[in-house]
Amino acid sequence: MSSGHPSEADESGFLSLTPERARVLLLVAARPATFALSAIVVLALVTLLAADSGLAGASGAIAASWLAVHQVPLVIGKTTLGLLPLLPTALLLGAAGRECYHAVAPNSSRTELGWVVGAALGGPLLLTAVCLAVAEDASAVVALQPPNSLASFGWVLFLHLLAACAGIALRMRRRIFDLVRAPEWAIAGVYGAGRTVLRLLGCAAAVTLVSFLAHWGAVGDTYRSAGNAWGFIGLTLLSLAYLPNVVLGALGVLMGAGANFGAASIGLFGVVGGPVPAVPVIAAVPTGPAAAWWAVLLVIPAAVGALGGVDAARTSGDRRTAPWATLTSAGVATLSLVLLGALAGGELGSFGRVGLELPIFALVSFLWLAGAGYVGLVCARYFIAPVGAVLPGYDYDDDYDADYYDTDADYYYDDSDDYESDGYRYADDDYRDDEYYDDRYYDDDPHDEDDSLYEDEPDEALDGELIDEPPTPTTAPRQAAPDIVDAEVIEPDADLDPHPDARR
Repeated sequence: MSSGHPSEADESGFLSLTPERARVLLLVAARPATFALSAIVVLALVTLLAADSGLAGASGAIAASWLAVHQVPLVIGKTTLGLLPLLPTALLLGAAGRECYHAVAPNSSRTELGWVVGAALGGPLLLTAVCLAVAEDASAVVALQPPNSLASFGWVLFLHLLAACAGIALRMRRRIFDLVRAPEWAIAGVYGAGRTVLRLLGCAAAVTLVSFLAHWGAVGDTYRSAGNAWGFIGLTLLSLAYLPNVVLGALGVLMGAGANFGAASIGLFGVVGGPVPAVPVIAAVPTGPAAAWWAVLLVIPAAVGALGGVDAARTSGDRRTAPWATLTSAGVATLSLVLLGALAGGELGSFGRVGLELPIFALVSFLWLAGAGYVGLVCARYFIAPVGAVLPGYDYDDDYDADYYDTDADYYYDDSDDYESDGYRYADDDYRDDEYYDDRYYDDDPHDEDDSLYEDEPDEALDGELIDEPPTPTTAPRQAAPDIVDAEVIEPDADLDPHPDARR
């Protein structure tokens, strides 16, 4: 929302709200929630019409769906529904984080950040209050118990605050690193943790796909109970919505922790049978005894952890602090995975609790990532020389010749002393082309000293006289020397110089 230095008036005018800023904040507050609520309304109406149940419970279904998207446990009749799909939640939070990312600039003031965070939380909280009131009224028509208000507001506040902070942190990561003065190994560990989490989720998704193909017959049997085309579509959408939950369960199995389905459980070293929901995405879960070769799958977390250690060796210029980068990466990755695992589980009616064994999952995840990561770090020191990769947002040395530049970001940092600016230089103006751009917040004054135009200026004339060299002695007749020409120095008019302070 701003690209210049925050002024004192801007910092003190927290309650001032210009029309341009109001438009941006309205998009942050309303657009993700509006799209999500529109999709919920369409799905609820289509489901009720396909089931020939009428529209009497439409309002209650819409309100309950909004709360379910935010992982608020619901009680329908006497059935507790705490195992909620993660895909709708991920899509909504991703959209909310993207709005916050584009609503701020890399050097936005605290006032602007406060407005953006307030808007990101205000819209969803307002809709949650409306949905709670609707659910209270609908409980007299449908078998839906009113949800706990404190838990509902808490979940909505936590998830949207997390999304807003993530979007703003990605946009302003250079400024955050500069303010925190985080050491190199900490920054390397954070970036390594992100790569490790993505690799583990990718491996778990691949194993889930292989399990689907191996149990294709069981998946087909669940569709036979669909009845008609609407039932087929409903089961497919339900399976897609719960697919991230299943992937996280597969990740827990790969780590050696195991996953529980009420009385049933599955692990690499044993399988306990029991009733499971008749959903296509659950039908891919193995039900037979554990095979001996399943233990080979432990190579996957070991390989990912070792690769994280190799990354720490390659991106750490200081060999002494590289182990701290490995431990930081393992700790941050474990914390992220445990948080995702907690969101992926919950109570499911008569089946009981479905999800990972979180204490064991946290322990084995850290051991795999830290232990195998250290082995990879040691091996990399013998086979791969540390390249000292320049990490985004970290100034390694004041005497470093090159400015560190992130090709994935919209700006880079120039630490040269001969440029009078705040240090931030913009690589491109893509973020100015989006719908959030407004002249009020982006200072494009061509007469600004920080954005001086490098125009050609008239060269200053030198005082002096033009004197011919003495003639060389030759046999030719001597000629008279030309008169001395006086050179008059003409100084450029200061009033005509458009940028008197632009000279370097």
